[in-house]
Amino acid sequence: MTLPAWHLRLAAVASTRFLTLCLATVIMSGCAARTEIPRWFDAVQRFPIHTASVNGHRIAYLDEGQGPPLILIHGYGGSMWQWEYQQLPLAAHFRIITPDLIGSGLSDKPTIDYRPEELIESIRGLMDALGLSTATLIGSSMGGGVASGMALTHPERVHRLVLIDGLPDHVRERLASPLMRRAVNTRVPAWLARFGALFVGSHTMEAVLKEIVYDHSLVTPAVLDRSNRNRQREDMISPLLSLRDSLPLWEQHFAPRLKDIRHSTLILWGEQDRLFPPEVGRHLHATIPQSRLIVVPNAGHIPQWEQPQVINRYITEFLQP
Repeated sequence: MTLPAWHLRLAAVASTRFLTLCLATVIMSGCAARTEIPRWFDAVQRFPIHTASVNGHRIAYLDEGQGPPLILIHGYGGSMWQWEYQQLPLAAHFRIITPDLIGSGLSDKPTIDYRPEELIESIRGLMDALGLSTATLIGSSMGGGVASGMALTHPERVHRLVLIDGLPDHVRERLASPLMRRAVNTRVPAWLARFGALFVGSHTMEAVLKEIVYDHSLVTPAVLDRSNRNRQREDMISPLLSLRDSLPLWEQHFAPRLKDIRHSTLILWGEQDRLFPPEVGRHLHATIPQSRLIVVPNAGHIPQWEQPQVINRYITEFLQP
């Protein structure tokens, strides 16, 4: 069947507008000016935000308390907000340093490959910038992979490890969440991902939060609003896609060596983790020689946010002299 000429013209105009909008989205994302960092981190309390130059890039971080240093490392797609309930309680005993990883949150998002080695070196560089010879590393999810990588690459810089629902080996095979499995395995162009984020980003953000948080009553409108504002600050898509694409490097260079970690390690795992169920934590515990596993009831993938009093107590007890 032949379409009338006016239908063809209308289709051509619609197609042109669609492509123009896609192109504009890519251009605006790629040319966005360096975002100004706010002076304060607004969470359950207000904390001043600091910055450091690490390997030529700006890293944003919180720095609270005095005492033995702990570095809290967030997970994939996260930021320092995942540790908002750790700041004051842990700062009563320790110096708490909470960075946004390079490519995340308020830190710079340069055009790099985001290989595991680059994330590890950014933590080592931050320690150098702060004059820290050693620190205890506490990593959540992908942040647990960064902490483990530091322990393997620079063992002399790591005092102890705390892995919270940490990154295991064979990540793709162990992912239990269909939503997250699709996110890891689906290949889409960056421009299409950005375009989709314009229209369904808020719905996707809510779905992701409800996947990683067991108690959905905690995913309040205020939490959703904050998450969406953080997502819209800068182009987050390119770093996220690069991090996803670097998973094979984690599997090749670091996952097979988890058994070589010799640091005293505490593994904390949410009993209701929909991404990596507790049996994944038990496997990690069996792999790392000097480790202890605690499964935390009524918590999902970020138990430090859902059950902060429980997690803070376990961390404090683990790090007592």
